[in-house]
Amino acid sequence: MTELSKVLKREIKEFVLTLKDFDRKVVTVFLTVAVLQTFSWYFTSRRFFRENLFEYFLQYKDPYLIEYLYWFWGDFLTFALPTIFIIKFFFKENIADYGFRLGEWRQGFVLSIIFLSIMIPIIWFASSSNDFIQKYPHLSSAKDSWNTLFIYESGMLVYMIGWEFIWRGFMLFGLEKKFGSYAIFIQMIPFVILHNGKPFLETLGSIPGGIALGWLALRTRSFYYCVAVHIGVMYSIDLISIIRFRTNEYGIGIESIFNIIGHIF
Repeated sequence: MTELSKVLKREIKEFVLTLKDFDRKVVTVFLTVAVLQTFSWYFTSRRFFRENLFEYFLQYKDPYLIEYLYWFWGDFLTFALPTIFIIKFFFKENIADYGFRLGEWRQGFVLSIIFLSIMIPIIWFASSSNDFIQKYPHLSSAKDSWNTLFIYESGMLVYMIGWEFIWRGFMLFGLEKKFGSYAIFIQMIPFVILHNGKPFLETLGSIPGGIALGWLALRTRSFYYCVAVHIGVMYSIDLISIIRFRTNEYGIGIESIFNIIGHIF
């Protein structure tokens, strides 16, 4: 046996011994997140739909809405079903321990209101920018049809449940026993990375946002309130953008608010 083969054999043995010392649950959480996010990127994304399926839906009135619904439902099924299966049949644990419960509902309700009370004024000021109005909602046809907006936003709610569960449910609570509160920062990292490509301030804001949502989930023992906050922010962004677009009112003062109310009523 050559010296190189001896070294290789020794290192393989050392690697196998190291694997035996790993926490099976922690390894499973990390690998599951990596695999599911990769699957999402390649097979349930809007890009995949546009490149492989879009032409089959050109006959429909709004193929772009179908594209978004494919993404929303595809990611929900990708993130929620396999992780729930792993929790119940591999970890043999209760999904309620991963945030599928109301938890500390009083704190959850109060904290959700506080978070939204902070974010909505920020959204109001940010929405005065024409670039902001052009970007939201992402489905431009939703600006002209309340029915389209309702279908689009319903799909987004489904997507957000899967999105919040993978980070603030499966990953956060799956790593809590091993890493304690540091799990908040671990789940924040992929959350921020997946915001890359969005406007700089939005991506930068996902750092404190990811930490805050992680803390909210741990504090309440539920990811439901993260869904409420996240979807509340997204709905506020889209609704304010549409109202500004339809009323052509882009001011930020109280007069602009009254003008918008006047246009609506």
